[in-house]
Amino acid sequence: MSACPETERFAALLRSLKSRSGLSYEALARKSGLAGSTLHRYCRGTSVPQDYGSVHRLGTVCGATPDELRTLHRLWALADAARAAAAGAEGDPAERGAVAEAAGGTGAARDATQETAPKAEPEAEPEAEAPAKAPTPAQEPEPTLAKRPAPAPAPDGDRAPERSAGAASPPAPRPRRHRLRTTVVVAVVLAAVTVSAWVLSSGRSPSGDGADAGGGRSTGEAVRPLFSAGCPPVIAMGEHDECVREVQRLLHAKGADIGVDGDFGPQTLRRVTAFQVLAGLQPNGVVAEPTKKALYTSPVRMGVWSPQKVRQRVREVFPEVPDKAVAIADCQSFLDPLHILPNTNGTRNWGLFQISDARLRELGGTPREALDPEWNIQAARKLWSRDRDFGDWPHCERAADAPRSPAPERT
Repeated sequence: MSACPETERFAALLRSLKSRSGLSYEALARKSGLAGSTLHRYCRGTSVPQDYGSVHRLGTVCGATPDELRTLHRLWALADAARAAAAGAEGDPAERGAVAEAAGGTGAARDATQETAPKAEPEAEPEAEAPAKAPTPAQEPEPTLAKRPAPAPAPDGDRAPERSAGAASPPAPRPRRHRLRTTVVVAVVLAAVTVSAWVLSSGRSPSGDGADAGGGRSTGEAVRPLFSAGCPPVIAMGEHDECVREVQRLLHAKGADIGVDGDFGPQTLRRVTAFQVLAGLQPNGVVAEPTKKALYTSPVRMGVWSPQKVRQRVREVFPEVPDKAVAIADCQSFLDPLHILPNTNGTRNWGLFQISDARLRELGGTPREALDPEWNIQAARKLWSRDRDFGDWPHCERAADAPRSPAPERT
């Protein structure tokens, strides 16, 4: 059995779908392309799939309805988040050790400061006393001796008789200033240790960057609603609430073309996935803790080329067939550079010309590059140049003479 309720609920739904399908583990493994032992672990709840693609294949092979697939996706996301949280908890002792080590190292520096500061007092006194004495012939050699690089005890021994011989000048107040300076240094070091420990434990900067990111208020929960108790650990496709609205608002603030209506629909899924790619996160299309944090802190911008600029650039790159090339791109992505289409086998198509994962590997590109309109258009040109046709886009071959498609819904 699994160690957490999220994983068990996910495994229970898998077992239910398998039982209803009437397929054996062997038949299910053959149809889904997964190993039989892997399926056993998924259904027992002892393991959670790394990506949703294999989960979707299992659900499809078992005949899951669209509603069941959405539920399966949500339960997988919760189980995956629980697994990630458990893995992160294992690193906490090391982090606490690092904090203690940092504090200990700073404390050692403070102790060293306290030990060395008093030693500076005897060296500072000769400079203060020498000008106060009359330059008699008997005393003239003494300043010269004080300036030589002789061992510290020798100057002290030479000068001690002079003070006992009746020097009228009172002791200089320099040692008090040294003690004051030592006290100030110690106070500064202690303050630095305290601030460093607070920063490491809270994950925020002392200047209040977290507050500024959410509007300048001081409490983290008020500033970042996605981390409040009112929002679930994972926000995914099919949800409709204020938490989804906050996700959409944050994406819109980063320049994404998205409606802010609180409905996690296909367009929100595409924009979340695109943001994850641009931010260097795993592009799973669900808003768990890493994506929530990045939405508040990442400097990523999601502004894209306008449809007019896309058409112009496509025509420039495809001078032989400019109109057909524009029609193919329009058919594939509605001329949206951040358009991402998930396939039932777990793969995705990326960008203006919907470059598949297989073609992306063949061209030596990455999903992040595929979302760059210039790179995507040039990649499409390479594919077209092989046979000078659009055979890689068979479903859009007839789109050359078709009118421009309407824009997708903005939810």
